[in-house]
Amino acid sequence: MTDPVDIHAWRRLDARLTTSGQPTEPQLADLKALGVETVINLGLHSHERALPDEAASLGALGIAYIHIPVPFDAPDDNHFTRFCAAMADTAGQTVHVHCILNMRVSAFLYRYRRDVLGMDEAEARAAMTGIWQPDGVWADFIR
Repeated sequence: MTDPVDIHAWRRLDARLTTSGQPTEPQLADLKALGVETVINLGLHSHERALPDEAASLGALGIAYIHIPVPFDAPDDNHFTRFCAAMADTAGQTVHVHCILNMRVSAFLYRYRRDVLGMDEAEARAAMTGIWQPDGVWADFIR
């Protein structure tokens, strides 16, 4: 199967890591068809675009689900620590990381790829700036 580019803000970062905004219920099956083993969601379940029970929907497809709710106005180092732990726990798996618009995710992965994986700053930043230019609390978060 080819990448489901119809998922909002879809990005493939490497062979085992993809990101996006909130997938729809039918698009979860597309993730399964790609071989995704774990989905990490940084969005809030209370958002109007969130699925009613994403964990159950993914579980029915045999995909593990990790939820790290990050308030858009208050990302912090605890969220990042939990995200890093989730990435470590899923090492070697095919992982899809999403939030609502792929903004939270792009900032988290920029910081993760730069600070944890040691990726060149410009290369790590390019994936994020293709989505948005963080400001305010997000600019502070990625420093």
